[in-house]
Order: sequence, then C-alpha cells, then structure tokens
Amino acid sequence: METCVELTGVTRRFGEDLVLKEVNLTLEAGRVYGIVGNNGSGKTVLMKCICGFLTPTTGTVRVFGKQVGRDADFPEELGVIIESPGFLTNLTGRKNLEILASLRKKIGGSGVRAAMERVGLDPDMKKAVEKYSLGMRQRLGIAQAIMEDPKLLVLDEPFNGLDKNGVAQIRQLLLELKEKRKTILLASHNEEDIRILCDEVYEMDGGVLRKRFDQRFPIPLREAGKDRGIGNSVNSCGDRRNEI
Repeated sequence: METCVELTGVTRRFGEDLVLKEVNLTLEAGRVYGIVGNNGSGKTVLMKCICGFLTPTTGTVRVFGKQVGRDADFPEELGVIIESPGFLTNLTGRKNLEILASLRKKIGGSGVRAAMERVGLDPDMKKAVEKYSLGMRQRLGIAQAIMEDPKLLVLDEPFNGLDKNGVAQIRQLLLELKEKRKTILLASHNEEDIRILCDEVYEMDGGVLRKRFDQRFPIPLREAGKDRGIGNSVNSCGDRRNEI
C-alpha cells in the first residue's frame, strides 16, 4: 500500500514539558485511523506536527514522501480541522469558502457550492457565520477541509456540536471518502465513531502513542447506512433544526 504519512521518533517539548514521546506512526492510503485519549494527552499536538503547524523537537514527519519543515512548510493534498474552525464571522459561509478557495485556485464557485451541499449546508443561505450554531460552524469547517478533494484529512473532533442527524451524515461522508481511497486521521471521544469508521485505532496517553488491538472491526459502508438510518446521499441539507 502507498504510505501517506510517516512519523519517526517524533518528540515535542514546550519548555520542560515533554508532550510527545518518541512517536512512530505510519498511515496508508485508503484507510481511516482513529486516535483516542484524554484531553491534554497530546492528540492535538501530534496532529499539528503532521500538518506543519508545529515543528517536532526531535524526529521527522513525512507526508507523501516530503519531510514537513524541510521539503515543505505545509503538506500538499491536505484538509484539516484542528480545534475550532476560524472564519470571518461577518461574512456568509459561502463567501468564506470562496476566499479560501481563491488562495490556491484549485476550485471555483461550483466546487464551493458542492462542498457545502455535501455537508448539508445551503450555499445560498444569506446568514453570516456569526449567526451560525456550533453545529453549522462545524459543518462549514468540514466543507473547508474537503472542498479541494485532498488525499489526506486530519480531523480533530469532527463531530463536535453536531446533532444526531449531522453525526450520521458526516459519518457517511467519511466512509464514502474512504471508498475513494482518501486517508483519514481523526480524533474522537465517542467510541461509536471510532468503531464505525476506523480501520486502526491508537491510544495517546501522556504523549505516548500505542496501537489498540482490541477494537471491533468497522461496520461496512452499506451496513452503517442501513443500521444507523443514514441516507444514501449526503448531498441534501437534511433536517438540522437542533443545530440552527
């Protein structure tokens, strides 16, 4: 299989605090990886090192063969949600995504519209982001992460703020992206998210990353949709009254 991400001996210090301890991790194409652990265990710091937002104190991070911080400041073909998505709150969601899309010019207005529709947002909605609920902001953050069709997604608590229908919809979306051989690394406190979505699960405890060997096999795409009432398509806005 194609190796997308490779971490070798990665440590990260903040002053005297050792937050990551000799982390070794390999992510392969077309698989979903989960990281679980308590708040402060180092999950988000690890994700930031992969994305180039933080530089490891020691060790190397390679994404698609390029060493982050040496060959490239930030990996290409990467979509990210880490912590709370930040937007220009006086603008609409669509305008925010259009501004971001204009930076790399990989997609135009139709691509922005399609991404919003895939996560259940109406691209023609005139509401400014400051009027969005937490769930709507999270959907917009996911749209931002997927809109340029990246090969790798790094998602820190992607279901945060979503209601039941929103969780089901985004799970379905991630499973469909997996079917298209996207690589997904996600952190979630919800064991059901991990069980349904992930091929491999790692536990982070005090900066030490260990593979979990006792997780159940993920539910196949068709069974996830059938058993959890997930629709066949994620292209509708759906019923999000609890998020608005």
